[in-house]
Amino acid sequence: MARYHGPVCRLCRREGTKLFLKGERCYTDKCAVSRRPYPPGQHGQARIKLTEYAVRLREKQKVRRVYGVLERQFQKYYFDAARRKGRTGEEMLGLLELRLDNIVHRLGFAFTRAQARQVVRHNHVLINGKRVNIPSVIVKVGDKVEIKPSSRNIKELQASLAQLDKRPTLSWLETDRANFTGTVKARPVREELNEPAIREQYVVEYYSR
Repeated sequence: MARYHGPVCRLCRREGTKLFLKGERCYTDKCAVSRRPYPPGQHGQARIKLTEYAVRLREKQKVRRVYGVLERQFQKYYFDAARRKGRTGEEMLGLLELRLDNIVHRLGFAFTRAQARQVVRHNHVLINGKRVNIPSVIVKVGDKVEIKPSSRNIKELQASLAQLDKRPTLSWLETDRANFTGTVKARPVREELNEPAIREQYVVEYYSR
């Protein structure tokens, strides 16, 4: 499967904001965006005025990188959202938020979405009691996501769950820390998805050009 293998801190610097791709490191002074708040590369510190197209392109790239999906897959989410009733941008974010790897991250079972994908791929996750190892599976409202009993002693999972209080509280998810389980209570709430700040209308405008 194709994926990005380079340093993820360069992605944050390229977009000019924290994408929270390194977990706890992003909240410390070691964060690359805090230390070097300019794009990577030889000409990163040069003053460049972005065109309207470039602004929309950068927003699209930012959303892709936040959720860790490649261009073709991201396009599928957009066009699927465009066929649904409601605002296209919000529907697109809803689909991305309901991906299994994102749910595992949001419930606190992984520091980052990349780590959450690994947790899913390594057969540690159950949905309604059945093993699922495909990170892109869309979780439905009412589904119960849990870490299988034999995997609950993994130190990384326990450490991530212990840091859950530092993350934004989401009303549409419910986590049972003691039992390593979580439930999707409702559709994602747009107002709660602002870390990092996303301007989904720019993504819609980019694909509608």
